[in-house]
Amino acid sequence: MSHHYDVIVIGTGAGGGTIAHALAMAGKKILLLERGDFLPREKDNWNSAAVQGDKKYQTKEVWQDADGKEFNPQQHYYVGGNTKVYGAALFRMRAEDFGETIHQAGISPAWELSYAEFEPYYAAAEQLYGVRGNRGEDPTEPWSSSGYSYPAVSHEPRIQQLAEDFAAQGLKPFHMPLGIQRDNDDRLSKCIRCDTCDGYPCLVRAKSDAEVAALTPVLGRANVTLLTNALATNLETNSAGSEVTAVTVERNGARLKYTADVFVVSCGAINSAALLLRSANDKHPRGLANSSDLVGRHLMKHNNSIMLAVSRCEVKTVYQKTLGINDFYFASDAWEYPMGNISFVGSVDGATLAAHAPAIVPEFSLEMVARRSLAFWLMSEDLPDPNNRVTLAADGSIVLAYRENNMQAHERLKEKTKELMGHQRTCDVHGSSCHVGMFASHIHVSQKIPVAGVSHQNGTLRFGSDARTSVLNLDCRTHDVNNLYVVDGSFFPSSSALNPGLTIMANALRVGDHLLAGMK
Repeated sequence: MSHHYDVIVIGTGAGGGTIAHALAMAGKKILLLERGDFLPREKDNWNSAAVQGDKKYQTKEVWQDADGKEFNPQQHYYVGGNTKVYGAALFRMRAEDFGETIHQAGISPAWELSYAEFEPYYAAAEQLYGVRGNRGEDPTEPWSSSGYSYPAVSHEPRIQQLAEDFAAQGLKPFHMPLGIQRDNDDRLSKCIRCDTCDGYPCLVRAKSDAEVAALTPVLGRANVTLLTNALATNLETNSAGSEVTAVTVERNGARLKYTADVFVVSCGAINSAALLLRSANDKHPRGLANSSDLVGRHLMKHNNSIMLAVSRCEVKTVYQKTLGINDFYFASDAWEYPMGNISFVGSVDGATLAAHAPAIVPEFSLEMVARRSLAFWLMSEDLPDPNNRVTLAADGSIVLAYRENNMQAHERLKEKTKELMGHQRTCDVHGSSCHVGMFASHIHVSQKIPVAGVSHQNGTLRFGSDARTSVLNLDCRTHDVNNLYVVDGSFFPSSSALNPGLTIMANALRVGDHLLAGMK
Protein backbone atom coordinates (compact mmCIF):
# COMPACT_ATOMS: atom_id res chain seq x y z
CA MET A 1 0.00 0.00 0.00
CA SER A 2 1.34 3.43 -0.93
CA HIS A 3 2.03 5.70 2.02
CA HIS A 4 1.78 8.88 -0.11
CA TYR A 5 -1.47 10.81 -0.20
CA ASP A 6 -2.90 13.97 -1.65
CA VAL A 7 -3.75 15.16 1.86
CA ILE A 8 -3.01 13.84 5.34
CA VAL A 9 -5.45 15.07 7.99
CA ILE A 10 -4.29 14.72 11.60
CA GLY A 11 -7.30 14.57 13.90
CA THR A 12 -10.91 13.63 13.21
CA GLY A 13 -12.94 16.10 15.27
CA ALA A 14 -15.00 19.13 14.22
CA GLY A 15 -12.29 20.51 11.94
CA GLY A 16 -10.49 17.38 10.74
CA GLY A 17 -13.60 15.31 10.20
CA THR A 18 -15.30 18.11 8.28
CA ILE A 19 -12.44 18.94 5.93
CA ALA A 20 -11.86 15.23 5.33
CA HIS A 21 -15.50 14.92 4.27
CA ALA A 22 -15.15 17.77 1.78
CA LEU A 23 -11.87 16.52 0.28
CA ALA A 24 -13.03 12.91 0.13
CA MET A 25 -16.24 13.81 -1.66
CA ALA A 26 -14.11 15.62 -4.25
CA GLY A 27 -12.16 12.40 -4.88
CA LYS A 28 -8.87 13.32 -3.23
CA LYS A 29 -6.74 10.55 -1.75
CA ILE A 30 -6.97 11.16 1.98
CA LEU A 31 -5.23 9.65 5.01
CA LEU A 32 -6.89 10.34 8.35
CA LEU A 33 -4.78 9.89 11.47
CA GLU A 34 -6.63 9.50 14.77
CA ARG A 35 -4.71 8.91 17.99
CA GLY A 36 -7.70 7.13 19.54
CA ASP A 37 -10.06 4.41 18.39
CA PHE A 38 -13.78 4.29 17.68
CA LEU A 39 -15.68 5.03 20.86
CA PRO A 40 -17.34 1.73 21.85
CA ARG A 41 -21.13 1.50 21.73
CA GLU A 42 -22.12 0.09 25.09
CA LYS A 43 -24.58 0.64 27.92
CA ASP A 44 -22.05 2.76 29.77
CA ASN A 45 -22.45 5.43 27.07
CA TRP A 46 -25.57 6.47 28.98
CA ASN A 47 -24.41 5.65 32.50
CA SER A 48 -23.80 8.89 34.40
CA ALA A 49 -21.71 7.17 37.08
CA ALA A 50 -19.41 5.80 34.36
CA VAL A 51 -19.30 8.91 32.19
CA GLN A 52 -19.30 11.68 34.80
CA GLY A 53 -18.05 9.85 37.88
CA ASP A 54 -15.46 7.42 36.52
CA LYS A 55 -14.75 9.62 33.47
CA LYS A 56 -14.61 6.42 31.46
CA TYR A 57 -14.19 8.09 28.08
CA GLN A 58 -11.93 10.96 29.16
CA THR A 59 -8.21 10.66 28.53
CA LYS A 60 -5.96 9.55 31.37
CA GLU A 61 -3.21 11.69 29.89
CA VAL A 62 -1.50 13.99 32.40
CA TRP A 63 -0.88 17.68 31.73
CA GLN A 64 0.48 20.37 34.06
CA ASP A 65 -0.64 23.86 34.90
CA ALA A 66 1.74 26.82 35.18
CA ASP A 67 2.56 25.89 38.79
CA GLY A 68 3.49 22.33 37.88
CA LYS A 69 0.30 20.79 39.27
CA GLU A 70 -0.79 17.73 37.30
CA PHE A 71 -4.32 17.20 36.01
CA ASN A 72 -6.30 15.13 33.53
CA PRO A 73 -7.71 17.42 30.83
CA GLN A 74 -11.27 17.11 29.59
CA GLN A 75 -10.10 15.59 26.33
CA HIS A 76 -11.66 12.66 24.47
CA TYR A 77 -9.48 10.88 21.95
CA TYR A 78 -11.78 9.00 19.59
CA VAL A 79 -12.84 9.06 15.97
CA GLY A 80 -14.92 12.23 16.03
CA GLY A 81 -12.75 13.83 18.71
CA ASN A 82 -14.39 15.86 21.45
CA THR A 83 -17.59 16.07 19.40
CA LYS A 84 -18.38 12.52 20.54
CA VAL A 85 -19.43 13.98 23.90
CA TYR A 86 -20.19 17.61 23.01
CA GLY A 87 -23.48 19.31 23.74
CA ALA A 88 -24.06 19.93 20.00
CA ALA A 89 -25.03 23.60 20.40
CA LEU A 90 -24.16 24.83 16.91
CA PHE A 91 -24.24 28.63 16.79
CA ARG A 92 -23.03 30.96 14.11
CA MET A 93 -20.85 33.68 15.56
CA ARG A 94 -22.65 37.00 15.49
CA ALA A 95 -21.74 39.36 12.63
CA GLU A 96 -20.46 41.83 15.22
CA ASP A 97 -18.12 39.17 16.67
CA PHE A 98 -16.03 39.47 13.50
CA GLY A 99 -15.38 43.12 14.36
CA GLU A 100 -13.63 44.71 17.31
CA THR A 101 -15.64 44.54 20.53
CA ILE A 102 -15.01 46.67 23.61
CA HIS A 103 -15.32 44.77 26.88
CA GLN A 104 -15.00 46.03 30.42
CA ALA A 105 -11.67 44.16 30.72
CA GLY A 106 -10.26 45.08 27.31
CA ILE A 107 -10.66 44.62 23.58
CA SER A 108 -11.74 41.56 21.68
CA PRO A 109 -9.86 42.02 18.40
CA ALA A 110 -11.46 42.00 14.97
CA TRP A 111 -11.07 39.15 12.53
CA GLU A 112 -9.59 40.06 9.14
CA LEU A 113 -12.40 38.22 7.38
CA SER A 114 -16.04 39.25 7.69
CA TYR A 115 -19.12 37.31 8.61
CA ALA A 116 -20.22 37.59 4.98
CA GLU A 117 -17.15 35.61 3.92
CA PHE A 118 -18.00 32.83 6.37
CA GLU A 119 -21.76 32.83 5.79
CA PRO A 120 -21.99 30.33 2.90
CA TYR A 121 -19.85 27.92 4.86
CA TYR A 122 -22.01 28.31 7.95
CA ALA A 123 -24.98 27.37 5.78
CA ALA A 124 -23.15 24.34 4.39
CA ALA A 125 -22.03 23.23 7.86
CA GLU A 126 -25.58 23.51 9.20
CA GLN A 127 -26.72 21.29 6.34
CA LEU A 128 -23.95 18.73 6.86
CA TYR A 129 -24.55 18.50 10.61
CA GLY A 130 -28.36 18.58 10.37
CA VAL A 131 -28.81 21.55 12.69
CA ARG A 132 -32.30 22.04 14.17
CA GLY A 133 -33.38 25.62 14.84
CA ASN A 134 -35.79 28.49 14.12
CA ARG A 135 -34.62 31.60 12.29
CA GLY A 136 -35.71 34.99 13.57
CA GLU A 137 -36.11 34.23 17.29
CA ASP A 138 -32.64 35.15 18.56
CA PRO A 139 -32.33 38.96 18.59
CA THR A 140 -28.57 38.77 17.95
CA GLU A 141 -28.77 36.24 15.10
CA PRO A 142 -26.90 37.35 11.97
CA TRP A 143 -28.45 37.29 8.50
CA SER A 144 -28.47 33.98 6.70
CA SER A 145 -28.81 32.87 3.10
CA SER A 146 -30.93 29.85 3.99
CA GLY A 147 -33.22 28.56 6.70
CA TYR A 148 -32.58 25.57 8.87
CA SER A 149 -33.40 22.26 7.20
CA TYR A 150 -35.23 21.06 10.31
CA PRO A 151 -37.41 22.83 12.89
CA ALA A 152 -36.05 23.48 16.35
CA VAL A 153 -36.17 20.83 19.05
CA SER A 154 -39.31 21.62 21.03
CA HIS A 155 -39.39 22.79 24.65
CA GLU A 156 -40.72 20.51 27.35
CA PRO A 157 -43.53 22.09 29.44
CA ARG A 158 -41.30 23.42 32.24
CA ILE A 159 -38.86 24.96 29.76
CA GLN A 160 -41.74 26.42 27.73
CA GLN A 161 -43.08 27.98 30.92
CA LEU A 162 -39.69 29.47 31.66
CA ALA A 163 -39.46 30.87 28.13
CA GLU A 164 -42.84 32.54 28.63
CA ASP A 165 -41.73 33.96 31.99
CA PHE A 166 -38.60 35.41 30.39
CA ALA A 167 -40.67 36.88 27.56
CA ALA A 168 -42.98 38.48 30.12
CA GLN A 169 -39.91 40.27 31.52
CA GLY A 170 -39.25 41.78 28.09
CA LEU A 171 -36.62 39.28 26.96
CA LYS A 172 -36.49 37.41 23.63
CA PRO A 173 -35.92 33.73 24.44
CA PHE A 174 -35.13 31.46 21.51
CA HIS A 175 -34.81 27.80 20.64
CA MET A 176 -31.19 26.66 20.68
CA PRO A 177 -29.64 25.58 17.36
CA LEU A 178 -28.82 21.93 18.03
CA GLY A 179 -27.05 19.17 16.16
CA ILE A 180 -29.22 16.34 17.42
CA GLN A 181 -31.41 14.30 15.10
CA ARG A 182 -34.66 14.91 16.96
CA ASP A 183 -37.82 15.20 14.92
CA ASN A 184 -40.15 16.25 17.73
CA ASP A 185 -43.46 14.37 17.36
CA ASP A 186 -42.19 11.71 14.94
CA ARG A 187 -42.31 8.39 16.79
CA LEU A 188 -39.55 7.11 14.48
CA SER A 189 -37.23 10.02 15.32
CA LYS A 190 -33.63 8.79 15.50
CA CYS A 191 -33.11 10.85 18.67
CA ILE A 192 -35.22 9.54 21.54
CA ARG A 193 -34.85 12.70 23.69
CA CYS A 194 -32.96 11.20 26.62
CA ASP A 195 -31.35 12.66 29.71
CA THR A 196 -27.87 11.40 28.77
CA CYS A 197 -27.01 13.59 25.78
CA ASP A 198 -25.01 16.67 26.73
CA GLY A 199 -21.58 15.42 27.84
CA TYR A 200 -22.31 11.80 26.88
CA PRO A 201 -21.69 9.66 23.80
CA CYS A 202 -24.90 8.91 21.89
CA LEU A 203 -25.65 5.20 22.00
CA VAL A 204 -28.16 5.45 19.13
CA ARG A 205 -25.88 7.68 16.98
CA ALA A 206 -28.45 10.46 16.87
CA LYS A 207 -26.01 13.22 17.83
CA SER A 208 -24.46 14.94 14.83
CA ASP A 209 -20.88 14.51 15.90
CA ALA A 210 -18.00 14.54 13.41
CA GLU A 211 -17.90 10.77 13.12
CA VAL A 212 -21.63 10.36 12.50
CA ALA A 213 -22.23 13.40 10.28
CA ALA A 214 -18.95 13.90 8.40
CA LEU A 215 -16.88 10.72 8.45
CA THR A 216 -19.32 7.83 8.25
CA PRO A 217 -20.55 8.92 4.79
CA VAL A 218 -17.00 8.79 3.36
CA LEU A 219 -15.15 6.05 5.26
CA GLY A 220 -16.22 3.36 2.80
CA ARG A 221 -14.74 5.20 -0.18
CA ALA A 222 -11.64 3.79 -1.87
CA ASN A 223 -9.88 7.17 -1.68
CA VAL A 224 -10.16 7.41 2.13
CA THR A 225 -7.91 5.62 4.63
CA LEU A 226 -8.42 5.95 8.37
CA LEU A 227 -5.75 4.82 10.81
CA THR A 228 -6.89 4.64 14.42
CA ASN A 229 -4.57 4.44 17.44
CA ALA A 230 -2.15 6.46 15.32
CA LEU A 231 -0.45 9.22 17.29
CA ALA A 232 1.30 11.87 15.17
CA THR A 233 4.48 12.75 17.05
CA ASN A 234 6.45 14.89 14.63
CA LEU A 235 6.22 16.74 11.34
CA GLU A 236 9.40 16.57 9.23
CA THR A 237 10.37 19.23 6.70
CA ASN A 238 12.66 19.50 3.72
CA SER A 239 16.17 20.86 4.24
CA ALA A 240 14.99 24.42 3.65
CA GLY A 241 12.21 24.06 6.23
CA SER A 242 9.72 25.39 3.68
CA GLU A 243 7.52 22.30 3.31
CA VAL A 244 6.45 19.34 5.41
CA THR A 245 7.64 16.12 3.82
CA ALA A 246 6.39 13.48 6.26
CA VAL A 247 4.55 12.85 9.50
CA THR A 248 5.94 10.41 12.03
CA VAL A 249 3.32 8.21 13.66
CA GLU A 250 3.41 5.86 16.63
CA ARG A 251 0.98 2.99 16.11
CA ASN A 252 0.75 -0.32 17.92
CA GLY A 253 4.34 -0.08 19.09
CA ALA A 254 5.74 0.79 15.65
CA ARG A 255 7.06 4.09 14.29
CA LEU A 256 5.78 4.82 10.80
CA LYS A 257 6.12 7.64 8.29
CA TYR A 258 3.55 8.90 5.82
CA THR A 259 3.96 11.49 3.09
CA ALA A 260 1.55 13.78 1.30
CA ASP A 261 1.34 16.86 -0.87
CA VAL A 262 -0.60 18.73 1.83
CA PHE A 263 -0.77 18.27 5.60
CA VAL A 264 -3.76 19.44 7.63
CA VAL A 265 -3.41 19.55 11.41
CA SER A 266 -6.62 19.41 13.46
CA CYS A 267 -5.74 17.98 16.86
CA GLY A 268 -7.59 20.61 18.89
CA ALA A 269 -6.10 24.01 19.67
CA ILE A 270 -3.91 22.72 22.48
CA ASN A 271 -2.58 19.55 20.88
CA SER A 272 -2.06 21.22 17.50
CA ALA A 273 0.15 23.84 19.11
CA ALA A 274 1.98 21.09 21.01
CA LEU A 275 2.59 19.13 17.78
CA LEU A 276 4.17 22.17 16.13
CA LEU A 277 6.33 22.82 19.20
CA ARG A 278 7.48 19.18 19.21
CA SER A 279 8.37 19.46 15.53
CA ALA A 280 11.16 21.98 16.05
CA ASN A 281 14.22 21.53 13.83
CA ASP A 282 17.28 23.48 12.67
CA LYS A 283 15.19 25.75 10.45
CA HIS A 284 12.43 26.13 13.05
CA PRO A 285 14.27 26.08 16.40
CA ARG A 286 11.34 27.47 18.44
CA GLY A 287 8.85 25.06 16.94
CA LEU A 288 7.52 24.48 13.45
CA ALA A 289 6.02 27.61 11.83
CA ASN A 290 6.91 29.68 14.89
CA SER A 291 8.90 32.61 13.51
CA SER A 292 6.35 34.88 15.22
CA ASP A 293 6.84 33.18 18.62
CA LEU A 294 3.04 32.94 18.79
CA VAL A 295 2.60 29.17 18.53
CA GLY A 296 0.66 28.16 21.64
CA ARG A 297 -0.09 31.72 22.77
CA HIS A 298 -3.48 33.45 23.17
CA LEU A 299 -5.22 30.32 24.48
CA MET A 300 -8.93 30.99 25.07
CA LYS A 301 -11.59 28.64 26.39
CA HIS A 302 -14.46 30.89 27.55
CA ASN A 303 -15.60 31.77 31.02
CA ASN A 304 -18.20 29.10 31.75
CA SER A 305 -20.33 28.35 34.79
CA ILE A 306 -23.12 25.96 35.62
CA MET A 307 -25.76 27.40 37.93
CA LEU A 308 -28.45 25.21 39.45
CA ALA A 309 -31.82 26.91 39.98
CA VAL A 310 -33.39 24.79 42.71
CA SER A 311 -37.13 24.73 43.43
CA ARG A 312 -39.37 22.99 45.94
CA CYS A 313 -41.28 21.26 43.14
CA GLU A 314 -39.74 18.60 40.95
CA VAL A 315 -38.77 20.04 37.57
CA LYS A 316 -39.84 16.95 35.58
CA THR A 317 -37.77 17.54 32.48
CA VAL A 318 -35.76 15.07 30.42
CA TYR A 319 -33.72 17.37 28.17
CA GLN A 320 -33.40 21.04 29.12
CA LYS A 321 -30.95 22.31 26.48
CA THR A 322 -33.54 23.85 24.15
CA LEU A 323 -33.74 27.41 25.48
CA GLY A 324 -31.33 30.31 25.08
CA ILE A 325 -31.14 34.00 26.04
CA ASN A 326 -28.86 36.46 24.21
CA ASP A 327 -30.40 39.73 25.39
CA PHE A 328 -27.18 40.48 27.31
CA TYR A 329 -24.78 39.20 24.65
CA PHE A 330 -23.91 42.77 23.62
CA ALA A 331 -23.99 46.00 25.59
CA SER A 332 -27.53 46.57 26.84
CA ASP A 333 -29.59 48.64 29.23
CA ALA A 334 -28.47 46.21 31.94
CA TRP A 335 -24.76 47.06 31.46
CA GLU A 336 -22.70 49.08 29.03
CA TYR A 337 -20.52 46.09 28.14
CA PRO A 338 -21.26 42.60 26.81
CA MET A 339 -22.04 39.88 29.37
CA GLY A 340 -22.61 36.73 27.33
CA ASN A 341 -24.98 33.87 26.60
CA ILE A 342 -27.47 32.08 28.88
CA SER A 343 -28.45 28.53 28.01
CA PHE A 344 -28.80 25.14 29.67
CA VAL A 345 -27.04 21.87 30.31
CA GLY A 346 -28.97 18.93 28.88
CA SER A 347 -29.66 17.47 32.33
CA VAL A 348 -28.09 16.61 35.67
CA ASP A 349 -28.70 13.75 38.07
CA GLY A 350 -27.49 12.71 41.50
CA ALA A 351 -24.60 10.64 40.18
CA THR A 352 -23.37 13.57 38.11
CA LEU A 353 -23.51 15.92 41.09
CA ALA A 354 -21.91 13.30 43.34
CA ALA A 355 -18.91 13.03 41.04
CA HIS A 356 -17.98 16.61 41.90
CA ALA A 357 -19.42 17.17 45.37
CA PRO A 358 -17.59 16.73 48.70
CA ALA A 359 -17.65 13.12 49.84
CA ILE A 360 -19.64 14.01 52.95
CA VAL A 361 -22.74 14.90 50.88
CA PRO A 362 -25.07 11.86 50.60
CA GLU A 363 -25.93 10.92 47.03
CA PHE A 364 -29.65 10.63 47.82
CA SER A 365 -29.62 14.31 48.81
CA LEU A 366 -27.93 15.22 45.55
CA GLU A 367 -30.47 13.20 43.59
CA MET A 368 -33.23 15.16 45.31
CA VAL A 369 -31.49 18.43 44.33
CA ALA A 370 -31.04 17.25 40.74
CA ARG A 371 -34.73 16.40 40.38
CA ARG A 372 -35.62 19.94 41.46
CA SER A 373 -33.03 21.79 39.37
CA LEU A 374 -32.85 23.75 36.19
CA ALA A 375 -29.19 23.58 35.12
CA PHE A 376 -28.12 26.84 33.47
CA TRP A 377 -24.97 27.07 31.37
CA LEU A 378 -23.56 30.62 31.41
CA MET A 379 -20.86 31.62 28.94
CA SER A 380 -18.87 34.84 28.64
CA GLU A 381 -16.02 35.76 26.36
CA ASP A 382 -12.46 35.51 27.58
CA LEU A 383 -9.94 37.79 25.87
CA PRO A 384 -6.75 36.76 24.07
CA ASP A 385 -3.69 37.09 26.29
CA PRO A 386 -0.24 36.08 24.98
CA ASN A 387 0.65 34.79 28.43
CA ASN A 388 -2.20 32.27 28.34
CA ARG A 389 -0.35 29.63 26.42
CA VAL A 390 0.65 26.07 25.63
CA THR A 391 4.25 25.04 26.26
CA LEU A 392 6.06 21.73 26.69
CA ALA A 393 7.64 20.26 29.79
CA ALA A 394 11.11 18.71 29.60
CA ASP A 395 9.56 15.32 28.84
CA GLY A 396 7.46 16.76 26.00
CA SER A 397 4.17 16.73 27.93
CA ILE A 398 1.78 19.67 27.76
CA VAL A 399 1.88 22.62 30.13
CA LEU A 400 -1.02 25.08 30.20
CA ALA A 401 -0.61 28.56 31.62
CA TYR A 402 -4.01 30.21 31.87
CA ARG A 403 -5.21 33.17 33.92
CA GLU A 404 -8.89 34.11 33.80
CA ASN A 405 -9.89 37.51 32.47
CA ASN A 406 -13.05 39.50 31.76
CA MET A 407 -14.58 37.96 34.86
CA GLN A 408 -16.65 41.01 35.84
CA ALA A 409 -18.79 40.39 32.75
CA HIS A 410 -19.25 36.77 33.80
CA GLU A 411 -20.15 37.65 37.40
CA ARG A 412 -22.72 40.15 36.14
CA LEU A 413 -24.19 37.46 33.90
CA LYS A 414 -24.59 35.20 36.93
CA GLU A 415 -26.28 37.94 38.91
CA LYS A 416 -28.57 38.82 36.02
CA THR A 417 -29.63 35.17 35.72
CA LYS A 418 -30.42 35.05 39.44
CA GLU A 419 -32.46 38.24 39.07
CA LEU A 420 -34.44 36.80 36.16
CA MET A 421 -35.22 33.64 38.08
CA GLY A 422 -36.51 35.74 40.93
CA HIS A 423 -39.31 37.04 38.70
CA GLN A 424 -40.88 33.75 37.63
CA ARG A 425 -44.62 33.21 37.91
CA THR A 426 -45.79 31.91 41.26
CA CYS A 427 -46.13 28.18 41.80
CA ASP A 428 -49.63 26.72 42.27
CA VAL A 429 -48.38 24.69 45.24
CA HIS A 430 -45.73 26.83 46.95
CA GLY A 431 -46.53 30.30 45.66
CA SER A 432 -43.59 32.68 45.37
CA SER A 433 -41.47 30.52 47.70
CA CYS A 434 -41.09 27.64 45.22
CA HIS A 435 -37.82 28.99 43.81
CA VAL A 436 -35.24 28.29 46.53
CA GLY A 437 -32.27 29.94 44.85
CA MET A 438 -29.33 29.47 42.51
CA PHE A 439 -26.15 27.67 43.38
CA ALA A 440 -22.84 27.35 41.58
CA SER A 441 -21.88 23.89 40.38
CA HIS A 442 -18.42 22.72 39.31
CA ILE A 443 -19.69 19.89 37.15
CA HIS A 444 -17.59 20.64 34.10
CA VAL A 445 -14.74 22.58 35.67
CA SER A 446 -12.70 21.01 38.45
CA GLN A 447 -12.73 23.06 41.63
CA LYS A 448 -9.03 22.50 42.23
CA ILE A 449 -7.71 22.73 38.67
CA PRO A 450 -10.06 24.91 36.60
CA VAL A 451 -7.64 24.95 33.67
CA ALA A 452 -8.71 21.34 32.94
CA GLY A 453 -11.98 22.48 31.36
CA VAL A 454 -10.80 22.88 27.77
CA SER A 455 -13.79 21.79 25.68
CA HIS A 456 -13.98 25.25 24.03
CA GLN A 457 -10.22 25.62 23.47
CA ASN A 458 -9.20 28.03 20.71
CA GLY A 459 -6.78 30.76 19.67
CA THR A 460 -3.35 29.12 19.94
CA LEU A 461 -2.40 29.49 16.23
CA ARG A 462 -4.27 32.66 15.31
CA PHE A 463 -4.77 33.61 11.68
CA GLY A 464 -4.04 36.94 10.01
CA SER A 465 -2.31 38.57 7.07
CA ASP A 466 0.83 39.65 8.95
CA ALA A 467 3.36 36.89 9.64
CA ARG A 468 4.73 38.90 12.56
CA THR A 469 1.43 38.87 14.47
CA SER A 470 -0.13 35.56 13.40
CA VAL A 471 0.86 31.93 12.80
CA LEU A 472 -1.58 31.19 9.97
CA ASN A 473 -2.52 33.22 6.92
CA LEU A 474 -6.16 33.90 6.08
CA ASP A 475 -6.43 30.53 4.31
CA CYS A 476 -5.25 28.88 7.55
CA ARG A 477 -1.94 27.90 5.98
CA THR A 478 1.10 28.53 8.16
CA HIS A 479 3.05 31.60 7.10
CA ASP A 480 6.35 29.73 7.40
CA VAL A 481 5.57 26.33 5.85
CA ASN A 482 3.92 26.23 2.45
CA ASN A 483 1.92 23.00 2.62
CA LEU A 484 0.86 22.99 6.27
CA TYR A 485 -2.69 23.97 7.26
CA VAL A 486 -4.59 24.03 10.57
CA VAL A 487 -8.41 23.76 10.78
CA ASP A 488 -9.38 23.35 14.44
CA GLY A 489 -10.19 26.22 16.82
CA SER A 490 -6.54 27.31 16.87
CA PHE A 491 -7.13 29.93 14.18
CA PHE A 492 -9.54 32.10 16.25
CA PRO A 493 -8.15 35.60 16.98
CA SER A 494 -11.02 36.10 19.46
CA SER A 495 -13.46 33.66 20.97
CA SER A 496 -16.91 35.35 21.02
CA ALA A 497 -19.21 34.03 23.76
CA LEU A 498 -20.77 31.16 21.84
CA ASN A 499 -19.86 27.52 21.36
CA PRO A 500 -17.06 27.36 18.76
CA GLY A 501 -18.11 24.10 17.06
CA LEU A 502 -20.05 25.42 14.05
CA THR A 503 -17.42 28.07 13.30
CA ILE A 504 -14.71 25.38 13.28
CA MET A 505 -16.83 23.25 10.94
CA ALA A 506 -17.60 26.18 8.63
CA ASN A 507 -13.97 27.20 8.49
CA ALA A 508 -12.91 23.63 7.66
CA LEU A 509 -15.27 23.72 4.67
CA ARG A 510 -13.85 27.12 3.67
CA VAL A 511 -10.27 25.85 3.81
CA GLY A 512 -11.34 22.71 1.98
CA ASP A 513 -12.61 24.83 -0.91
CA HIS A 514 -9.30 26.70 -0.96
CA LEU A 515 -7.32 23.45 -1.11
CA LEU A 516 -9.50 22.00 -3.83
CA ALA A 517 -9.12 25.14 -5.93
CA GLY A 518 -5.34 24.76 -5.76
CA MET A 519 -5.34 21.02 -6.46
CA LYS A 520 -7.23 21.06 -9.77
